[in-house]
Amino acid sequence: MTALVRTTRTEVPGGTGRAVRLRAGELVRVVDIAGGQVGDVFAFAADVAGEHHSAAHTRSVTSRLFPAVGEAFVTDRRRPILTLVEDTSPGQHDMLIAACDPARYAALGVPGHRSCAENLREALSGVRHPYAGPTPQPINVFMRIPVGADGALSWLSAPTAPGDAITFRAELDSVVVVSACPQDLVGINRGAPSPLAIDVFSVPDTGS
Repeated sequence: MTALVRTTRTEVPGGTGRAVRLRAGELVRVVDIAGGQVGDVFAFAADVAGEHHSAAHTRSVTSRLFPAVGEAFVTDRRRPILTLVEDTSPGQHDMLIAACDPARYAALGVPGHRSCAENLREALSGVRHPYAGPTPQPINVFMRIPVGADGALSWLSAPTAPGDAITFRAELDSVVVVSACPQDLVGINRGAPSPLAIDVFSVPDTGS
């Protein structure tokens, strides 16, 4: 990968969410600081109200459950919004499982529990992004949900070690939200949420 210049680092405490604004061409890296933490990633176009990453449209473009390095995630208008450019983690990610929300935790017997859906709203409010629609399907980085031969899904702990990361290139001016998933009732986060980091990089101009 071309030498990068990190412009910002945003720490995402375990169980919370943060948003960053990106210009087209910038890179955004999600880093698992302590290891074993799932991140829910959401991406919104800056120039079209309501346009966001769509897992269903992305699967139809890539014919894969999750894009490979070099492939793009697309929006509900089928425009590329992020491209996967590097993955130093074990490479297990998910786009099938919905973001956790208050109804999910109420059903699990813990009403009032923090959720990725609420983290998304708080993070968007923090950068004054106007999106108010339904919670989109997230890009669940580091989330290990294998699909069995019979179609059954298994909920396994995140396989990441400290410092593992996944990096995307913004194809549009966009807002990206990362939630360090607060789920502590099933084993995806090894029992207790831990922090993530969002690093934003500019790519030096190599032209003459």
